[in-house]
Amino acid sequence: MPLIKLDAIDSTNDFLKQLFKESTVEDYAIVIANEQTKGKGQMGAKWISEPGKNLTMSILVKDVQLKNQNIYDFNIAVALSVFKVLKNIQIPNVAIKWPNDIMADSKKVAGILIENILKPNGSFTSIVGVGLNLNQTYFENLPQATSLKCISGKNYEQEDLAILIKESLEANRIILNKNPESLWKDYHENLYKREYPSPFEDINGNRFMGIIKKVTREGKLEVKLENDLIKYFEVKELKMLH
Repeated sequence: MPLIKLDAIDSTNDFLKQLFKESTVEDYAIVIANEQTKGKGQMGAKWISEPGKNLTMSILVKDVQLKNQNIYDFNIAVALSVFKVLKNIQIPNVAIKWPNDIMADSKKVAGILIENILKPNGSFTSIVGVGLNLNQTYFENLPQATSLKCISGKNYEQEDLAILIKESLEANRIILNKNPESLWKDYHENLYKREYPSPFEDINGNRFMGIIKKVTREGKLEVKLENDLIKYFEVKELKMLH
């Protein structure tokens, strides 16, 4: 398994995507950058990280075959991979926030950005980007951010965490092929704010209270409104307010 470590790069996802297009790259190849100048989050958001203090990485996952399953099954396998690593290193109160954030003590500790390259036969190759706050302790104008060091007081090594996440993803990919329902069960059991009244804002700026019930196999969030109606939201249609 190759591990490419870069000092500074625009985006590890873009770098790995270009590398895959131009040459033969091994499955589960990892790219780590000490500094990402144009790190990306969900829906075009910027991922801001203090140089050298966090893990900004991308993993290449080749030829994902989902048969009759939904492509979102792979997303939850990735989210659970990061979640399980944090649980295994004894980070408390970890949860998965729809669509792809990892929370610890109700603050964001990691974000995931998955970019898929689809093939004519229905399979796809995935560039899995992970930004995990390791040793940064000050987050200017980001009151809802935290890091592993803020929580545990310990320092963490980029490469150690990268390899743990890669190994976790490999294991979950095997489960995904055999028993995706078990991953969905695990995902929903650890879904942030599930079954708790929470404030939301829709695409038009309207604010309302609702209760998260589940995420559908298509990746939509099922929310029970105050009038007991059930409504489904796509990723770009809804924002959970802290």
